[in-house]
Amino acid sequence: MTATPQQLADVLRPVKHVLLDFDGPVCSVFAGFPAPEVARRLREGLLATGEQAPAGVEEENDPLALLRLVADARPDLTASTDIALAMLETEAVRVARPTPGGESVLHAAALSGRLVSVVSNNAGAAIEAYLAAHGLSHYVASVFGRAPGDPSSMKPNPRLLLEAMEAAGAGPEHCIFIGDAARDVEAGEAAGIPTIGYANKSGKGIKLAAAGAVVIVDSMQLIADALV
Repeated sequence: MTATPQQLADVLRPVKHVLLDFDGPVCSVFAGFPAPEVARRLREGLLATGEQAPAGVEEENDPLALLRLVADARPDLTASTDIALAMLETEAVRVARPTPGGESVLHAAALSGRLVSVVSNNAGAAIEAYLAAHGLSHYVASVFGRAPGDPSSMKPNPRLLLEAMEAAGAGPEHCIFIGDAARDVEAGEAAGIPTIGYANKSGKGIKLAAAGAVVIVDSMQLIADALV
């Protein structure tokens, strides 16, 4: 199922603008500060303000899903919850685990003259903090994290991808998106951008293929090698 070097080369040949998801392709955001702990801290913050937690909050261990849940049930708490989550994400990226080959993709894109934008459901401030800490900021033209206080902007909504393309002045025919979740592929399709699926866990390749990924890889290094 993993793409051959020739398949990757064919997909990447017309690409001038690489759109790159963050959590997965670049690093494992919650590797050192686990997502369930982040969600617990987020819940505690809600309760500390004296607010009643929306139904389902206690069972949700995905911080981003928790943000969506709060936004749906208590729109009045969305902005404050998003700010709190962004702070926790920024804390998490300090101990995030770099993805093997992720940095190489940034280097290879630069060497080949391609523009890179990071497009992610994570907070832009957290993404920028990670890139700065790892000396990668100059490889990335722009960062498009979720719109503050508006979790509806997150993928599978294509909004962030469309904003990235507009900022780069690039059409979808000259773009590629790299993501590790079905929602990434769905967002790419909605924006008209082909998506390379990064299957970093067992069983992901099937889901990414079913969602419509043009090719599947199990290593970011394969993409880096095909970019140069």
